Amino acid sequence: MKLFDVTVPISKDMIVYPGDPAVEVERIRAISEGSSYNLTRYSFGSHTGTHVDPPFHFLADGLTADRLPLELLIGRARVVEVTSPRIDEEALEEFDFSDDVRVLFKTRNSYLWSQSGFVEDYVYITPGAARELVTQGIKLVGIDYLSVEKFGADGYETHLELLGAGTTIVEGLDLREIESGNYEMICLPLRVLEGDGAPARVALRQFPS
Repeated sequence: MKLFDVTVPISKDMIVYPGDPAVEVERIRAISEGSSYNLTRYSFGSHTGTHVDPPFHFLADGLTADRLPLELLIGRARVVEVTSPRIDEEALEEFDFSDDVRVLFKTRNSYLWSQSGFVEDYVYITPGAARELVTQGIKLVGIDYLSVEKFGADGYETHLELLGAGTTIVEGLDLREIESGNYEMICLPLRVLEGDGAPARVALRQFPS
């Protein structure tokens, strides 16, 4: 079975959401400079690159990153490709999610990772679509850029619709090499105590045909 790494690498030059902390990578011990070992200091925000939004991101009493069950983060996930400029209720009509718990949306966003700066006009999920996904029983939603929310939107309705229903969000996926279909997802966010979010390593294992 083929294994795909759909994680955006963390680096000092990576794209971050406007207002989030910049990524800092500082080598403080280097073999090339005479040290007997390499050691690096990392500094970045909790929603850097490929990351998980637990309910606590927007809900004071919501589950934190360290308390998310592994049974939610590991298991069958369906990748669906959407070509419209936003994921709204109309865009969802072509899909039947009755057998799904985890849905990852592949959009033109995946190709934005090759851009040098943040792109505001990314594909997002509307609040109405978020409500529909919750109604259909989806417990984990993933998207291939740094937010499910429309850039510059008043409030955080999409986040609140999903997280308020206990649906976990995975943002910042790189799905360029992934075709639509069913996969086994392994999503392991850093186990940060009381974390409002955490960078994650996410892999998809293709089921045998």
